Amino acid sequence: MAVRQSLLAILDRGPCYGYQLRAEFERRTGGTWALNVGQIYNTLDRLERDGFAAKGDQDEHGHVYWEITDAGRAEVRRWLRSPVQRPAAARDELAVKLAVAATLPGVDARGLVAAEREASAARLEALTRSAADPEASSAQGMARALVLDALVCAAEAELRWLDRTADRLAQHPADSLALELSDERPKRGRPVRAAATAA
Repeated sequence: MAVRQSLLAILDRGPCYGYQLRAEFERRTGGTWALNVGQIYNTLDRLERDGFAAKGDQDEHGHVYWEITDAGRAEVRRWLRSPVQRPAAARDELAVKLAVAATLPGVDARGLVAAEREASAARLEALTRSAADPEASSAQGMARALVLDALVCAAEAELRWLDRTADRLAQHPADSLALELSDERPKRGRPVRAAATAA
């Protein structure tokens, strides 16, 4: 969603063509999030479908300029005023990978955690070097610093979580958490909700 609303926010500054939007997005995020042109045009098509943007004039080079609509302006205002909604359920690929690995017989879950920790530490080191960029005095440098700071903090949190995961796994002998396939056969259809069964 951030790409969609970000492109709308840029269009709110004035009409742009696809490559121009791509360059503006990269400039305003400090080049930390690269978009391909196909993604830009697919997003623009969806914005047009939803009534948030419209094709405007074409210049002598064949660039079609996109313009924001009134509904698009309202969407930008709503996005900027609203807190980001993070998913409640954990669907982090690393968390799922380690949870499944810990329950598989013969898998060295502790070794996986150590390997993931090494990769995360290297990523944190690279991000920390990038975030130390002295260009934060410019608008573009500040945008880059803000995004990199968020990535650094996320990498630090991931390392803390991996350390906690290693501590949890260390409390159990190897393979003690392994689960065999269940003999119970699930029923077809949706599971009955707890509230319905309690009634």
